[in-house]
Amino acid sequence: MVTAEGEALQDAQRTHNPACYLEMSTCVHARTVVPGGQAINLWRLGMAGEEHGSTLTTRATDATFPQYNFTQPLDHFSNTGFTFSQRYWVSDRYYTPGGPVIILDSGESSGTERLPYLDTGIVDILANATGGLGIVLEHRYYGASVPVANFTTDSLRWLNIEQALADSANFMANVKFPGINEDLTAPRTPWIYYGGSYAGSRSAHMRVLYPELVYGAIASSGVTYATILDWQYYDIIRQFGPTDCIHQIQTTVYEVDELLSDAKSHTPIKALFGLANLTHDQDFVSLLAGPLGDWQDKNWDPAVNSDDFANFCTALGSPNDTSVEIAKGISVNAATINYAIYVNQTFSRRCPSGSTADDCFGTFDPTQYQATDLSQTWRLWQFQVCTQFGFFFTAPPDPNQPRVISKLLTLDYAKMICEFAYPPGQHFTVPALPNITAVNSIGGLNIAADRLAIVDGQEDPWRPNTPHSDIAKKRLDTPLRPFKLISGAVHHYDENGLSNRTAEPPVIQEIHSQEVQFVQAWLSDFKQSKSGL
Repeated sequence: MVTAEGEALQDAQRTHNPACYLEMSTCVHARTVVPGGQAINLWRLGMAGEEHGSTLTTRATDATFPQYNFTQPLDHFSNTGFTFSQRYWVSDRYYTPGGPVIILDSGESSGTERLPYLDTGIVDILANATGGLGIVLEHRYYGASVPVANFTTDSLRWLNIEQALADSANFMANVKFPGINEDLTAPRTPWIYYGGSYAGSRSAHMRVLYPELVYGAIASSGVTYATILDWQYYDIIRQFGPTDCIHQIQTTVYEVDELLSDAKSHTPIKALFGLANLTHDQDFVSLLAGPLGDWQDKNWDPAVNSDDFANFCTALGSPNDTSVEIAKGISVNAATINYAIYVNQTFSRRCPSGSTADDCFGTFDPTQYQATDLSQTWRLWQFQVCTQFGFFFTAPPDPNQPRVISKLLTLDYAKMICEFAYPPGQHFTVPALPNITAVNSIGGLNIAADRLAIVDGQEDPWRPNTPHSDIAKKRLDTPLRPFKLISGAVHHYDENGLSNRTAEPPVIQEIHSQEVQFVQAWLSDFKQSKSGL
């Protein structure tokens, strides 16, 4: 909590800017992207979900779809003798004999979170247009498709892209759908593979690595380019966020960094944010980066959209030269005051009574990451980050590059969670740095194949990790190799839809129509090749 003096200053600032009154419920979103181990702290406080970035909330659906299980080997490349049940769901509402299978990869979440896409989203759209069978396939280790008894380092060693891709291939080649007498396995039947975000990279990887099984694929916001330093995530927000809001963020970030470097102002600036007793400055500034992660939770559908980033910007107010003294001889801009009020209401006050700031927001104690029971679902995607994907959120390596997060957010801080959370096991050791070559060798920014569609959002903070990155080679958009950039879109905007398609925004209707058109064209080619024409 802030000091009495700090509260008085906040009261004065509320008078100056009424937009600073924020109800707690409007400040906290279900899923928050935060640098380093801070994300685990927020997860424990009930403020963050289990996903890294695939944070799209799904529209509620009253439709029900039958759930089935498919038996997978624990290890596709070595016989351990162990198997597990992988969940999947089926929609046959449009299926006609001879139709394709439209499969949606659920990625790093429970498959149940993806069921609305069977009802009104991309699977429903494509199945309706093609007479196809709709499928949602749950990823190993996520949801109820858990093959191990705990989440220790050793038990997680089968959680990698190679095993997970082999799961999908095995499923496609051998599944027998209950109630359907036809053989719908690949390659006998054309399968169209769809995924968004991490699952989008899997979609692209499946098309490249298993072309005989995956007839066509759509990679939406597919993060096919793994990186160690992922400073560009926040830079997209800097480029596309509201001008006044970004100005206020930068004013605060640069001012906080300067005040933290001075012994006289070090404690007062942290106290203003209600975090005077948070020991490590990196933990403090990582928490300040928390509201920026709400950018990727924006969506065109009001039922799915989060207003958290907009509320954050409103709370920061408009740029002005007002200065407020927070301690004798120490003054800050009004932007910093507003930012501090928001952080107090959104994060600091969530720390339970009797807990210290370090208990709630500290990340430097290795003992706090040692629980490995199956309830510790945060360990899953974090393990994939630490072993193969990287995506460590840091400040730009170039000190002259404009930024919206603190310069104290370094690689050493971001990857510290990997060493703390995953001590060497008897059978597996997490590498010092993720083996991003395992991802990038499949194609990275230049991944391409016939009947592989790349669909991205112009304002997606993950776009630098997709083939639409500014540093990727330019390519043409063709029916055989669609390359679509959705104007004004953030994260996999094409994945969700409405039952009344005409109620969707024009840009969403357009991308859905284009996806239907090129998938139908692909399937026409399949029929011709099958008939020998």
